[in-house]
Amino acid sequence: MADDTLSSFSAAFPQAEEAQWRALVEKALKGKGPEALQRKTRDGITVKPLYRESDWASAEDPNGLPGDTPFVRGPVTRKDPYLPWDIRQVVAHPDLKAAHDDLMKDLERGVSSIELRIDASGQNGAAVQSVADLTTLLDGVMTDLAPLALSNSAQEGFGLEGTALMVAWCDAHGKDKAAQKIAFNIDPIGELARAGALAVSCDTALAETAEFVKSASSDFASSTFIRVDGRPAHETGGSEAQELAFALASGVTYLRTLMDAGLSLEEANNALLFCLAVGPDYSLEIAKLRAMRRLWSRVTESFGGEPLAMTLQAVSSRRMLTQRDPWVNMLRNTASCFAAGVGGADIVTLRPFTDAIGLASGLARRIGRNTQIMAQEESSLGKVVDPAGGTWAIEKLADDIAQAAWTLFQQIEGEGGILKTLESGTFRAGLADTRNALMTDIARRKQPLTGISEFALLDEEVPPVVNPDDLPKITTVMTGPTTDSRAFSDLVKSAAAGASLTALLAHEAEDHAQCDPLFPIRLAEPFEHLRDFADAQMEKTGKRPEIFLACLGSIAEHNARASFAANFFAAGGVAAAPSSAPYDSLDAMAADFKESGALLVCICGTDGQYAELAGDAASAIRGIREDARIYLAGKPGDAEEGYRAGGIDDFIFVGVNVLDKLEIAHAELGLGTDA
Repeated sequence: MADDTLSSFSAAFPQAEEAQWRALVEKALKGKGPEALQRKTRDGITVKPLYRESDWASAEDPNGLPGDTPFVRGPVTRKDPYLPWDIRQVVAHPDLKAAHDDLMKDLERGVSSIELRIDASGQNGAAVQSVADLTTLLDGVMTDLAPLALSNSAQEGFGLEGTALMVAWCDAHGKDKAAQKIAFNIDPIGELARAGALAVSCDTALAETAEFVKSASSDFASSTFIRVDGRPAHETGGSEAQELAFALASGVTYLRTLMDAGLSLEEANNALLFCLAVGPDYSLEIAKLRAMRRLWSRVTESFGGEPLAMTLQAVSSRRMLTQRDPWVNMLRNTASCFAAGVGGADIVTLRPFTDAIGLASGLARRIGRNTQIMAQEESSLGKVVDPAGGTWAIEKLADDIAQAAWTLFQQIEGEGGILKTLESGTFRAGLADTRNALMTDIARRKQPLTGISEFALLDEEVPPVVNPDDLPKITTVMTGPTTDSRAFSDLVKSAAAGASLTALLAHEAEDHAQCDPLFPIRLAEPFEHLRDFADAQMEKTGKRPEIFLACLGSIAEHNARASFAANFFAAGGVAAAPSSAPYDSLDAMAADFKESGALLVCICGTDGQYAELAGDAASAIRGIREDARIYLAGKPGDAEEGYRAGGIDDFIFVGVNVLDKLEIAHAELGLGTDA
């Protein structure tokens, strides 16, 4: 018997029409329509405040069911409700024993796979130099049960030399290769994009990669071999469509290379692991992940076979993380985790919330893994099959992102592929345009950063990270036989004979691929540099740089703009000086200013008070200190010329370039110089 309780309940309410809703919106927005709440993404896609059936007709939904092409709703009909996605955590401690302890603790406490970041020097990863080091690091790890991903510190992919160490380790310990779940993550395209160079030519790098995959795919039947990484575009400041286009173009290059080497379309596809960054804007990020699945299904179909699904890893964005007030990064990571889970990622990796400060402590590692465990166990994100499916907003955004990414992908292909556009610099130029627009919005606080450009906490408590002084001093060594051969089988033989990673890398190539690298950014860096200068001044003098707030009238009259001004300058590490406001007179205000010893002043009050008292207030301040730099909180409009004539130097208001204003204030204070 059907349950009509809900329909009976709703029948008691009058049916609402869209016109009624619009009327209420216009009333709330003081005459403006809902269009005033729309925003544009970096790709020019319109994000509406409300989506309806007319935006994405449910009856005509082309996404089908979970497990069906084009796999927008995921590659399987039903996920494991107890492990809906693989919780993957990065291990990067340079000391092998400490790295092993981190690894085992993660696996024992809820992490389901490990990404091992390796750096022979120990500067940015575990100091693995030989098969013996891998033996120490992986003692007790069952890589047939807990997947192991390899990652090189420089390019977030893993070169053939390091891969040879891993294969030699499997041989040395008699591992059943077919059962090993290893993501080797070779990615010469990502390496070229990040580092700006390869040890060999692009053609040689691709040929060597294909040789390895062809020889190893039958042995390592449960492993993936190539990482198709969109993150170089994202971390440089790229848009959603640019990230997907980069990943698509990279994936197509690898697919062609493997198929030319004799692999079938399905074999080549199974060798790939896709990786995308996930930021805090979860609606866009959910849509982006769904768009990527749709696009790749279309790509594989265009190669003449049946549409194929991808294996997709989502990694929380590095560019969104901050050094200042890093506790907010927990919220950013939580939003990223939610987006990755609801967006259908097969593997999710959260960077430690202290990632921008230093090597993660036990606290940061625990928070990282528990965030995912809580998303699965307490929020039950995996208990519903494709929770975003059919959501008008998500489906429409995914379609728009897919269309934009496909257009960019076609442009890349038209120029000869991703390697050609990296070498020519055209793709990098497009990223630069997007990044510049993004950073302008950051500077203007159009895209605010909590704890950085907004609500800066000047007396923050910094969470613990691993003390660099406690880290071991690593010396890279060249041991064992070297080989001039680049053949993968020869590299494995040398590694098995005791060759160090440095020895395996000791070869000369006649040709080296080069391009201008895609340098990663963090959105908070410009503001954090100003905070560093202000903190250095406080450490030097014992006092934080200050600005005096010249408040006019009662607290009710000046509080809003005084709070705005205090928040504005705190973003640059400049604190509001203690004051006795409200003042009975301008003389009392001037006396308080004199007591503060401040150079910077901001007049705060109402527009009416400004018209009447701003000039007199500026004169009173100049009478105390002629070289004072005087700001007025509020948009001056047509009165700007008069205010400047009355002694006001500058104005702060919503929409102004905050970074520019703070840099000028720093220059006035002599911060960031030796003066």
